Amino acid sequence: MLIRFEVANFRSILDHVELSMVAVDKDRDAARPIPNLGESLLPVAAIYGPNASGKSNIIAAIAWLQHSVRESLRAWDDEIPVEPFAFADGKSRQSKFTIELIISGIRFEYILMLDREAVHYEALFHYPEKKRRRIFEREDNELKLQRGLGNLSGTRDLLTPRTLALSVARRFDEPLVSHFARNLIATQVLGIRPATKRMLYYNPLYATRRWFDDSNRDQMSLPGMEDLGRPSQADRIQALALLKLADLGIDDVLIDEQVYTEGGRPRPRTRLIHRTENERVPFEFELESEGTRTWFQLIGPVLAALRTGDLLLFDELDASLHPTLSMQLIRLFHDPKTNPKGAQLIFTSHDTSLLNHLNRDEVWLTEKTEDGMTRLGALADFAGERVRKSQNLEKAYLHGRFGALPDVDRTEVLRALGLIG
Repeated sequence: MLIRFEVANFRSILDHVELSMVAVDKDRDAARPIPNLGESLLPVAAIYGPNASGKSNIIAAIAWLQHSVRESLRAWDDEIPVEPFAFADGKSRQSKFTIELIISGIRFEYILMLDREAVHYEALFHYPEKKRRRIFEREDNELKLQRGLGNLSGTRDLLTPRTLALSVARRFDEPLVSHFARNLIATQVLGIRPATKRMLYYNPLYATRRWFDDSNRDQMSLPGMEDLGRPSQADRIQALALLKLADLGIDDVLIDEQVYTEGGRPRPRTRLIHRTENERVPFEFELESEGTRTWFQLIGPVLAALRTGDLLLFDELDASLHPTLSMQLIRLFHDPKTNPKGAQLIFTSHDTSLLNHLNRDEVWLTEKTEDGMTRLGALADFAGERVRKSQNLEKAYLHGRFGALPDVDRTEVLRALGLIG
């Protein structure tokens, strides 16, 4: 489970911001106690704020780190594709990422500092018996390893100024490193544009289709999918139940034999079977409404996360979903019965109605300063103790109680339209 994530000098974020999944209100079922941490962790976090305030960049920063660990060894030959803050001294400063995870009851901490030219500092620590111990630590190209991890010594031979040590070390058979890397890489990302053309995130349609198709054609190396194996009939029943939860009049899913495109490349065809009182008719997936397609594509990533206990990131959860469906999704992660392994959902949204289904420590707010920098704050910490557990969060948010609302000034628009002088 994610404990916290910190980032500085990435896109609209210059000074460091931190997203914490540590529960403030521990006396509820949704908060998961972690004995070795001495804290409880949250399964859900929602980020609210005006357009262009940097909500998506919090999600994108986690996604960038996940993809970098996966791909730096293969793709970072000429330049590190990091996106520093465009103003002030952003381009001359290093970008920094810190992520802490609980894996099998042990706390891990990964720190990365770099710019476009090179990795300047990188370290992976763990906390057996609550004491911090180094797994590896790297300053420029100097790499230090924990005693007893000699099988990672080959990492030095493959290390370059533009390669992450973690990307290299995870290739060796060392559980401390491979388990951490696997948990980070298994993070699933929905709704985020790739930071560069090389950073291609998987199509969630594949992730869902896998639950309905036993041909195994979509069983590729998708994040969160490697450990699931071939789908069973029970998997299909679960996926179909989640699809029917949307009450879309859909009765089943049909995955045809491969059909051929004009270019001659085969691909499977997905059709959703709709029912009426007297008949069942398959509809091409591309002809379904945007809301139906979005919900269908969510099913695979959601079920995979719940099955494995991994992290799911979703930018603009409310973009194509009815609030009722968004609320049902939050409930799946809140409920220990449907989420026994502590999977986590972090999402951005403008849908204030969802605040009625979130606790005060599950809500984060972004604002952009006059200098164009994103600030991130926890609603639970806003103005000290004035955010009560019983607070009506939606009403308070819409009344500007917590800030993070668009600053609407109609003067310039009215002047441009010639309606005022």
